[in-house]
Amino acid sequence: MNIKKYYEIFADYHQFYLMDAEQTPRAPEDWTKDDVQRRIKADKYIVVIQPERNTTVPVELEILDGASKENFENWDHIAEASLELPSGKLQIGECCGETKDVLFLPSGSYKVRAFYGNLDALSFDGLNGDDHYKIVMWQASLEDVKVVKQYKNGRGFE
Repeated sequence: MNIKKYYEIFADYHQFYLMDAEQTPRAPEDWTKDDVQRRIKADKYIVVIQPERNTTVPVELEILDGASKENFENWDHIAEASLELPSGKLQIGECCGETKDVLFLPSGSYKVRAFYGNLDALSFDGLNGDDHYKIVMWQASLEDVKVVKQYKNGRGFE
């Protein structure tokens, strides 16, 4: 299964969600400075992606049969988390907005690798820019959140 989709997602409060549509998980509210630096947070049945901008951002989503072989050089920040999808219904949702899509996947656990690109291209107020985001997912065993490549700049949006 190889799926590729493109979205324009309103990232209110610097976040959007990947979650199991039937579990209706609550977004985590216990944020730490480490969570903000990682730019990703996971809880049972939900992964929160934290874009640099607090507005609409372009997001590419790829579902692969196996691990991503993406070149890390062209990205500013890369982080990974695990997502449990017991129903197999992946919901892509905005923080305070609508459900952007529901995709039907084999049930199980998935690795979510989030790529953050062109983060230095944001305006001073952080509302405009050419930043872009890519989410790659594949079935894998559950693991803790991990930063693969840490972005050193940015506002921290705390």
